[in-house]
Amino acid sequence: MGVSVAFLLEFGLILVVLSLLGALARRWTLSPVPLYLLTGLALGDGGIVQVPEAGEFVEIGAAIGVVLLLLALGLEFSIEEFTTSLRRHIPSAGVDIVLNAAPGALAGWVLGLNGVGILALAGATYVSSSGIIARLLSDLRRLGNRETPAVLAVLVLEDFAMAAYLPLLSVVAAGGAWWQAVLWVAVAVSALAAAFAGSYRWGHHVGRVVTHPEAEQSMLRVLGITLVVAALAESVHVSAAVGAFLVGLTLTGEAADRARAVMEPLRDLFAAVFFVSIGLLVSFSEMLPLLPAAAVLATLTAMTKVATGWYAASRDGVARRGRVRAGTALIVRGEFSIIIVGLIGRQEERLVPLVSAYVLILAVVGPLLTRFAGALSPGLRKQAR
Repeated sequence: MGVSVAFLLEFGLILVVLSLLGALARRWTLSPVPLYLLTGLALGDGGIVQVPEAGEFVEIGAAIGVVLLLLALGLEFSIEEFTTSLRRHIPSAGVDIVLNAAPGALAGWVLGLNGVGILALAGATYVSSSGIIARLLSDLRRLGNRETPAVLAVLVLEDFAMAAYLPLLSVVAAGGAWWQAVLWVAVAVSALAAAFAGSYRWGHHVGRVVTHPEAEQSMLRVLGITLVVAALAESVHVSAAVGAFLVGLTLTGEAADRARAVMEPLRDLFAAVFFVSIGLLVSFSEMLPLLPAAAVLATLTAMTKVATGWYAASRDGVARRGRVRAGTALIVRGEFSIIIVGLIGRQEERLVPLVSAYVLILAVVGPLLTRFAGALSPGLRKQAR
């Protein structure tokens, strides 16, 4: 089997650079995610250095990365406690849609986009990045905070909404009939409901299957089952991330502890690849003219996401400081926004660079705001978690 020297060199140098940036971020107690994203931008189209050989692997690795990030997030909770949290946060989902989809739709109308473009931009501003936020909460050691269940409930409800939204957008963008859109939405929602019910009722059997005294066997079983479930979810237009999250929720106790131990190194590797891939997708030369519009939209929807997180955390009785942390954690947009504009192709030439610039701004600024959210004012410091 031939080995590409160029691929090994490019990918090896990428990992070395990420290691140095990660060490720098840790020294200043920051999440390395913004630096990873900027690295991807520097390596992308129009960037400082090109990595043509490593690009394809990075794209594939990114898909695995977001799956492993959501698996790890699901491992932190049981499906029973999370089901209770979801029920409590149905109103939060309504607030989220109104506050965050509306600015995108309005911006699309102002920019003169067609109906498909307006629908796509509304989705891009609505949905937060589950992958980046999952890593961010872990980096900042906030998985045990009181506001975190509210944040996760909002994220998962967004992903559930994507199960209906993505099939609808796909059919509309392709010029399909209304009955086709209704059919695919029904299939996706039914599949998601069945998967959630199955995880709730029979999930404990999965724990017995994946638990093994040998680390290699545990890793292969957890990874294999997670990728299969993610693929099945994606095949019916439900996010692969949702499928992975459900697998994580089904594993509890010893099975969850074992899965965390064997999957953590693999998660960290592919998560870093995922963050680089977002930067690689952005063409700096194309998005430069649209940076002012993207900055205005990013500022507006950052504020609406803070309001969303504040409201969701308040439903759990979280103090003001925790509400601010919840709101700033939700600011980040990422993989879903890129997927959304990818579905409509080049029907709207301005939309891809606009959303790319929008995602990049919030993916870089969001983690920084989250990091310093607890120290925004002297009054907030006095609030209990």
